[in-house]
Amino acid sequence: QVQLVESGGGLVQPGGSMRLSCAASGSIFSIYAMAWYRQAPGKTRELVASIRGDSTNYANSVKGRFTISRDNAKNTVYLQMNSLKPEDTAVYYCNAVLSTGINSWGQGTQVTVSS
Repeated sequence: QVQLVESGGGLVQPGGSMRLSCAASGSIFSIYAMAWYRQAPGKTRELVASIRGDSTNYANSVKGRFTISRDNAKNTVYLQMNSLKPEDTAVYYCNAVLSTGINSWGQGTQVTVSS
């Protein structure tokens, strides 16, 4: 079992920056990859960025603006979001894919981009 706790959401103006954090606990050794997803009202949950080892992947809509990184010593994954747009408004979820194929999810954190 892996538990994930997100933090860092809130309200930010368009063009601003925000960093989300996801702290993992439990069976850390079983984590194969981690990712950030988001879900806007009325829309399906979508992949924002993922990281496995030194390899990262981004949705086209956030390339060049968002950066996913990890601190293994702190068992934490980050999502640095720059040049935020109103369309980035969503609940952001941290995800961990375990070596067993099981997905673990955090509770989500709201990000609102508005003036």
